[in-house]
Formats: sequence, structure tokens, C-alpha cells
Amino acid sequence: MNATTHAEVLELEPVTRQASPLATTHSTALAPNSPAAMMMAAFAQGISPEEIGKMMDVQDRWERKEAEKAYNVAFAAFKAEAVRIVKGRKVTDGPLRGRDYAELHDVVDAVTPALSRHGLSASWKLTKDEKDWIEVTCSLKHVNGHSESVSMGGPPDTGGAKNILQARASTKSYLERYTLKAICGVAEGGDDTDGESPPAAVPLHLLSAARDAAMGGWASLSKHIKALSPEDREALEPESYSLKKAAKDADKKGAAQ
Repeated sequence: MNATTHAEVLELEPVTRQASPLATTHSTALAPNSPAAMMMAAFAQGISPEEIGKMMDVQDRWERKEAEKAYNVAFAAFKAEAVRIVKGRKVTDGPLRGRDYAELHDVVDAVTPALSRHGLSASWKLTKDEKDWIEVTCSLKHVNGHSESVSMGGPPDTGGAKNILQARASTKSYLERYTLKAICGVAEGGDDTDGESPPAAVPLHLLSAARDAAMGGWASLSKHIKALSPEDREALEPESYSLKKAAKDADKKGAAQ
């Protein structure tokens, strides 16, 4: 390289390079309604951490109450659909030979579409898995976050020619079927009716009002039931267990707060 060329190279303007997209920094802005953003805003107004904690506890309780209300409305609407489960399997041996029964998939196929229409979904967990005892818990959850659950347990089903794994799988399937039926409050056609037709569905307006009263506790539910006509009380009878349970649960939650 000669001197002239070298000088020309030295006199070139420096090249300005564009910053690589990978080098850009991520925004650390907080969502306006996030707990962190609300806490920072409260701090800026001079509110103490203790007061902020109390405010957030109140907000949390309110949100949980609203989620429970939404669950109750959705469940009442689900029950109003009067889901029927078809017995798709016939017993081929044993003392119950010739009887029909519903398998797990029959129950799932029957309740899932109606649950989904009202923002509800069911799932299971194996909450106890011991050599001689299996427990399954079925949870029913609403899209707003509230959920309720029921558990049932039993020993491995060693009847017939089942091996160890088949015995445990049989019990697990049985428990999933019955916990799903219990949490949804549904029955197979003919269950425990001695051949009679299953009871009619509770009218939605009656069930929804009773569930709202049950959320206020046992005293609230009792007052509501007493104010009903004899005909309406009789119509609510198929849901008496779930209403009493909801009222007792509401009293327990109130005592814990």
C-alpha cells in the first residue's frame, strides 16, 4: 500500500452502525392494575405498608367472593340442563349379570359439553396412593377461579383375574366415575330409583336464589327456605344436600376470616 492510499484510508469518515435488535433493552413498565403498580402508587401517596396489606386483603376476599358467586351461577345453569347419563355397558358375569351401567367415559361424555358451556371444568388428582388404599379427588373449577372438590377412596379391586396393576386401575377408574358424578350432582338413568324415572330438574330461578342465600351461611339459607311456598320447598328438595353443604362451608369461611 502506497502513502496516498494510506492517507485516504485514514481520512475516511467513521461508519455509524445501527444498534442490533438483540441489544435493545426490555421495558420494565408495570401493568397499571398489577399489585406491584398499585403498591407503588400507594407508597407515593404516603400510605403505610401495613395499610396497603389490609387493602390488598380486602381486595383478595372480594375477588374470591365474586368468583364464588360466578361459580354458583354457572353451576345452577349447568344443573338446569338436567344432564342424563346413558348406561352404555352391560354386566356379563357375577351377581349383577344382565344389569347395565355407565363407564367413566359415558359420564365424561355426558357432563363435559354442559360444563364447558358454563365455564366449568372437572379434573382429578390421585390424593392417596398406598398399597391397600387409593383415594381420588375430583375438582370442579370455574373460569373465574373458584373451585370445589370431593374425595373418595377404596382398596384395589382384586376381583376376577386382575393382576396388581389392573386391580389398581379398576379402582381408580371407579373412584373417578363416582367423584365426578358426586361433584356434578348427576346420576345414571335409573340410579337408586328402583326403575322409576329420575326426579325433575330444579327450576333455575329457585336454585339460583337458594344458592345465593346459602352463600350467606346457615341462618341465611334457613330464612330463605322458610319464606318459600311448600311447592317451592318441595321442588328444591333434590338440591337440599348441596345447599346445606354450601351454607356450612360459608359459615366456616366466615369464622376463619
